[in-house]
Amino acid sequence: MPQLCVIEGDGIGREVVPAAVEVLRATVPGLEVFPAQAGWECFQQRGVSVPAETLESVRACGAALFGAVSSPARKVEGYRSAILTLRQELDLYANLRPVRGLPGVSPRPEIDFVILRENTEGMYAGRERREGDTAIAERVITRAASRRVGLRALEIVRARQRKRLTIVHKANVLPVTDGLFRDTILETAHECGAERDGIVIDELLVDTAAFQIASQPERFDVLVTTNLFGDILSDEAAYWCGGMGLAPSLNWGDGLALAEPVHGSAPDIAGKGIANPLAAILSAALLARHAWGLSEPAARIETAVRTALAQGLPATTVEITRAILDRLSHG
Repeated sequence: MPQLCVIEGDGIGREVVPAAVEVLRATVPGLEVFPAQAGWECFQQRGVSVPAETLESVRACGAALFGAVSSPARKVEGYRSAILTLRQELDLYANLRPVRGLPGVSPRPEIDFVILRENTEGMYAGRERREGDTAIAERVITRAASRRVGLRALEIVRARQRKRLTIVHKANVLPVTDGLFRDTILETAHECGAERDGIVIDELLVDTAAFQIASQPERFDVLVTTNLFGDILSDEAAYWCGGMGLAPSLNWGDGLALAEPVHGSAPDIAGKGIANPLAAILSAALLARHAWGLSEPAARIETAVRTALAQGLPATTVEITRAILDRLSHG
């Protein structure tokens, strides 16, 4: 019986996550839900952004749905981003961002590719320091982390029945760090028989990849890249699925997965009942497919979202959720 740790987080997370849970309950019979805390407000109340019991709940459930997090614009002593903490403490080493056009909201509804980014190190390793008037951030790339995200990327290529994996890097400027990342994935692909299986492995410099995502998105199947590059490129690519407010994602490790909509906590609309829950609902579908192996319920959710968008959505969180539930019950 699937178990889900539910972390609403801050702002509109408290509105969109319950909507996604409703949709999951409608498609995954017997789903058990366990609420937990994390986020900026949790830090303000308890002095920690992710309590130990939240980490234990995610580990026990094997799957979590996270809403949104607010973060201060300045350094706050003792505070560490909740989502970065969850990714690193739970070793959720791959971040999956599907880029799929949606009817009625996407400039090109036929677009369909995936960006997979390494999710635990790179520029987000948290190694920053001051030396007088100089601030230094260390970029961490390891062979082990590069290999496992490369393996996950090949897994996705095969699962999607595609034939191209594009490695995105900046090894011409960062030959040691990005060179290690690129070379490790090339070696991993060779060891795993990618060429034998007809999978084409190519590579792009990150600036070229950014241009081609904007101008030729149809050329891509699966892209794999480092943490910061993947963060930026996947936000750019969200344009093709209707914007950041509709973009789903999955933080994915070995035996653990945490889904989260890409959008922020949107404090300007929090509590007004007008937050769009579709990114959270699509993130829940990713969780069903990849954490629980429930491809059919995941496909039903995605089809219900596409149908609702094609027919025109109502204006409130509750109405949008009801529209999805209605299509699930009749589909």
